[in-house]
Amino acid sequence: MTSGTPIYDVKPYLPFTDSHPDALGGFAESEAESDIEVVFPDELREKLPPELIPGLIDILASDPRPHYHDDPERVYGFLFAEHEVFFTVRDGVLRVCDIIRK
Repeated sequence: MTSGTPIYDVKPYLPFTDSHPDALGGFAESEAESDIEVVFPDELREKLPPELIPGLIDILASDPRPHYHDDPERVYGFLFAEHEVFFTVRDGVLRVCDIIRK
């Protein structure tokens, strides 16, 4: 591993030559954080069909930000069921700030 950059091995694994018991996984070894609190205002919930809301909350609770991001001022977004969902995260609380139908 060079400068924390992972190396991808695309050939078959050969235990007698490829075994490195002391190798480290770097960032891949860190445990995922537990679910975070989600604040999802009623006026934004109304922009989605009711049957989609539990699934979206599950995704949001798992914190869909890249794990190397921790900017409380940044607005993040992703596509979900033909909608773009925008949110911020501050002090361990994710707040949905807009939903736009695509």
